[in-house]
Amino acid sequence: MSLVGSLVAYKGRPAKITSITTHKFDLTFKDGSSRKVREKDFRYIHPDYIELKDYSPEADMTVLEDFQGKSLSLKELTEWLFSEYSAQNAWSTHLIAEDGLYFYWNKDVLVIRSKDQLEIILRQMEEKTIKAESLSSCVENLQNNIIDESDSCWLKEIEQVALNQSKHTKILTALSLQNIPEIAHRLLLKTSYWDVIKNPYPERHRIPLDEEIAIKIDEIPREDLTHLQSIAIDNSGSSDADDAISHDNGKVWIHIADVASRVPYDGELESFAQQRISNLYLPDQVIHMLPTNLTPLCSLGESESSQAISIGFEMVENQITNIQVIPSNIKVEKMSYKEADKVINEHKALSKLNSFAKSHKAFRNSNGAIKLDFPTVDIKINQNKVSIDLQQRSESRELIAEMMVIAGRAVAQFAVENDIVLPFVAQDQGNFSEHILKNKENLTPSETYQAMRCFKRSKITPRASAHAGLGLDYYVRITSPIRRYLDLVAQQQLLGFVTNADTLDESMVKQRIKIANGATSSINKATKQSMEHYKCVYFKQNNKWKGKGIVVDLHENKAILLIPEIAMMTQLKLKSKYELDSEVELKVASIELENRSVDFKPV
Repeated sequence: MSLVGSLVAYKGRPAKITSITTHKFDLTFKDGSSRKVREKDFRYIHPDYIELKDYSPEADMTVLEDFQGKSLSLKELTEWLFSEYSAQNAWSTHLIAEDGLYFYWNKDVLVIRSKDQLEIILRQMEEKTIKAESLSSCVENLQNNIIDESDSCWLKEIEQVALNQSKHTKILTALSLQNIPEIAHRLLLKTSYWDVIKNPYPERHRIPLDEEIAIKIDEIPREDLTHLQSIAIDNSGSSDADDAISHDNGKVWIHIADVASRVPYDGELESFAQQRISNLYLPDQVIHMLPTNLTPLCSLGESESSQAISIGFEMVENQITNIQVIPSNIKVEKMSYKEADKVINEHKALSKLNSFAKSHKAFRNSNGAIKLDFPTVDIKINQNKVSIDLQQRSESRELIAEMMVIAGRAVAQFAVENDIVLPFVAQDQGNFSEHILKNKENLTPSETYQAMRCFKRSKITPRASAHAGLGLDYYVRITSPIRRYLDLVAQQQLLGFVTNADTLDESMVKQRIKIANGATSSINKATKQSMEHYKCVYFKQNNKWKGKGIVVDLHENKAILLIPEIAMMTQLKLKSKYELDSEVELKVASIELENRSVDFKPV
């Protein structure tokens, strides 16, 4: 049979075969255009080409019930549906097949769908129609700053984008908006689906939330040090006391909460801590590294007697000697910094430890240590109101900070002397000017800012080396095993050594350092961005705020300013000429909460 003159379908269009060559067919279309195609590129419809009419004849779909699951040719099915196999009827059968509802092409035959298949498809089509109508309605509502209960499914999708848990939602695309967290965040705020107080950053950076898990505790022999007056000083209301200090006839003791005996090297608790790496102390919540049912068991001062790893030593002419590391039981007295500040000079133990700490700090300063006095703030939320309080100088804070440095020095020295592999912290000498080094105790704000940029990045390594910023030959962070994973690793190594148990080799410690470094970026971002977020909320709630900025850097007509009372940096274009360290009265010009940005302008 010659196919010349036949009706065929090519890419959804009817066409006429006008001629045939060895491998090609010439097709002509209604608009007069033509093209050469291969046989596999078109579908044969009918031997006679006609100018098809726009109407579609009525098909008798009831006949399909007798052919469920069967295959028929186009000609056979057309005759059943329309009684006559004409070109117009065959084309209509082809169009119904392309729709795919009642039957579909399988190579050169048409397969009739079963009643069950048809019902499923019809239901899906109905759901698709309903969803399209719902999408259209939600788009209209959001364009008019309205949200309806029926929009909740779409708003939840927007929320997933805002939390960086989804990369796309149809609703944002339909609104011609980018599918990025900041845009989604802005829309959720605009519609009041999210309150300004909502902090998305822990979820956005996939910080695991608090959990409880089953805990099995194996007791180890401990030395009774409950006769010592052990004092834990921390922020008011803190329940995660990692450390306490004691003084006993010229001997200094630093007690660290014993987490290592409860969290062995391998097992579920170790994996739990590795997934989290660190506590997050955020204005709206604390997210814990350890299971929430383990933290209070480890925290010092939560019961009559607390289990600790106690580090005792003496110091002669700033040299640490006679270091002891022992598992212990201690009796802890808890104080807030405010309470400790009131009694620090009269309290027998605190007074001696304070003198000891000041002497050690002077030793470090003479050894090249440099610590910059940059403002820090406490951000708190009470009944959805944000407060920002500048941390005032506190003698007891400085005491505890120095004692923790001493603990890190003593443990690092003990590890070097006994060949224990620990995650040591090292830092190369910074590129500080002679002026900064000579005047490091009395730097101006702009000099402090410049000095900040001169520090070399610290690194964590299984091999001991100098920490220039602290002015120490060796240093390890050891005093916060409840809240920092590598402090826990260091404590596990110490405990293993003093109890004659197995310890990790250098490659295994290096592996744990790598795990911690891998998670640190997300933790730091979640913390930093949460703080920035609540500073923005603070300004939204205090829109008449005015404050002092100090010029710490100048470049042409731009200035970088430090705002001490909120521990914040900002950049301004200045119309007037200012000198370094001059003060500028500022007020808020604009706030973009979703981008955590505040623009200021001179009053």
